[in-house]
Amino acid sequence: MISAPKFNWFANYIKMFSADDMFPKVLRNTLVLAVITGPIGYVLSFVLAWMINELNRGMRTLLSFLFYAPALSSGVAMAVVWAVMFSNDSTGYLNSLLLNMGLINEPIQWLQDVNYIMPVIIIVALWSSLSTQFLSFVAGFRGVDRELYDAAAVDGVTSRFQRLLYVDIPQTMPQLLFAAVLQITGAFTVGGTMAGHPSPEDAGLTIMLHLGDYSGTRFEVGYASAIAVVLSVLILGLGRIAFKLLQDKE
Repeated sequence: MISAPKFNWFANYIKMFSADDMFPKVLRNTLVLAVITGPIGYVLSFVLAWMINELNRGMRTLLSFLFYAPALSSGVAMAVVWAVMFSNDSTGYLNSLLLNMGLINEPIQWLQDVNYIMPVIIIVALWSSLSTQFLSFVAGFRGVDRELYDAAAVDGVTSRFQRLLYVDIPQTMPQLLFAAVLQITGAFTVGGTMAGHPSPEDAGLTIMLHLGDYSGTRFEVGYASAIAVVLSVLILGLGRIAFKLLQDKE
């Protein structure tokens, strides 16, 4: 039953940090995911985009499409694909491969063993991060003026790594900033595509799932809003740091 809203000052925040026993674990899981998937996904997107940019047009177009596929795929459809990949029985692709290679004697419970749930979520999150950020890097590299390479060569910049350091990175600062903001937002808003909620010992519970639990299941919208505010502050704070580091100084 929906009741009229009542302003309760800071009661929800006090509850969050003192009475909600799950929030510390939720915050820890989210930070672990963000710290691992954020930087690794960002660097991986950048390096892959740089390598693909060095290829011919046909291969560059094909590989760009393949790496952008996560953004074109339905979340539900990809969840089904990954669920089959990490199925807990011998029919799962990964378990079947490991069994046939003799590396394991029995199927690994990827989505039930608390030791594997977080690594599986990290793998899926990293794959999902190779989409818009990757494409923005590719666009940035394609937009670099070719004459700058000739000018840099006159100054002794000849190797590909030197061109990356002295030409490509300075010329793609807008794309670096754009991708950083997307990566930060995505890293902190990872949901339970694989493990879901609840998961064994809440090993895969993130702040987004915790928020969804209170807003969509318990209908405690006020408390869910407080969780959303804390999440927004985290994203905004890290976003401001990214702006400071990557904004054009000129």
